Amino acid sequence: MRTALGLLLSFVVTSTAMAQAPAARPLQTINAITFGGGYNIPAWIAQRQGFFEKHGVAVNLAYTPNSVYLMTNLIEGKFDLALTAIDNLIAYQEGQGEVPVKAQPDLVAFMGMDSGFLHLIAAPPVKTFADLRGKEISVDAMSTGFAFIVRDMLARSGVSESDIRYVRAGGSPARFRALLEGKHAATLLPTPFEMQAMERGYNKLASADTIFGHYMGRTAFAQRAWVKSNETAVLGFMRAYRDAMEYLFDPRNREVCEALLIANDPNTTPALAKKTYDIFVDAKSGLFRNLMIDVGGIRTVLALRGKYGTPQKSFTDPMKYVDLQYYEKAFGAK
Repeated sequence: MRTALGLLLSFVVTSTAMAQAPAARPLQTINAITFGGGYNIPAWIAQRQGFFEKHGVAVNLAYTPNSVYLMTNLIEGKFDLALTAIDNLIAYQEGQGEVPVKAQPDLVAFMGMDSGFLHLIAAPPVKTFADLRGKEISVDAMSTGFAFIVRDMLARSGVSESDIRYVRAGGSPARFRALLEGKHAATLLPTPFEMQAMERGYNKLASADTIFGHYMGRTAFAQRAWVKSNETAVLGFMRAYRDAMEYLFDPRNREVCEALLIANDPNTTPALAKKTYDIFVDAKSGLFRNLMIDVGGIRTVLALRGKYGTPQKSFTDPMKYVDLQYYEKAFGAK
């Protein structure tokens, strides 16, 4: 009898406590789009470790075949935010995009991630820039900043644009496959794609960081109106990404991070995962641990866009494309 009564009281107390417990706050879903590649490791970490949920968001991460798909679908509202080169933002904002868009975008970047990790990789027979004459070089799209980097590399090396032919081949994964299939003589590849190609006997002709110095590569950006009306989710996304960066840079988590690189990319071997990890956590040239936008790097992007973009324009103000208030709200003073 006492046992039965005790069980009943226990049930009542437990049920009352459960009824009084505050309901968990529903997660806000963010539909994000990016290019495929190992540089997405902070997002993979945030998903695996529950950092997005910790900060109140659920992130659906989609991979784009090319910049046109990414930008047109972002501008049309099919995705909430993009994780890609800030040059794409500038191109479409300034009417220099690869294709026309249905509405004038009002995009803003609020978080920086890397300088691009960009390398010009050529097929085994191509040893020098001069060897590229008469051959095809693949790009995502002709209007992108990464294509401008290739064009400037060639110009600096004495190879005129009439000496080669550019071919649109999509994002890094697609260009990597096309290069290995012998469809093109060279392409610009980010880490870890360049190492995957070099392991197969392909040649590195140049690296963007040694030529251009500061360059703002991937940022997180979205329509300004969406960012303003979804500020809580934006700040949660940023804080989750910062947690993921801290996890990545902690050497105690190296094995997990390398395993994530291998699991998410069939071309990454254990040896390449180790090399990729070292590059990403390099204190000077790795991923942006603090997620701060490199304003000086945007100036480099603008200089190249002013030189090669069409219609011709002059760009002078990098702050036109960023809003640092969200960084300050998420993490405090710069």
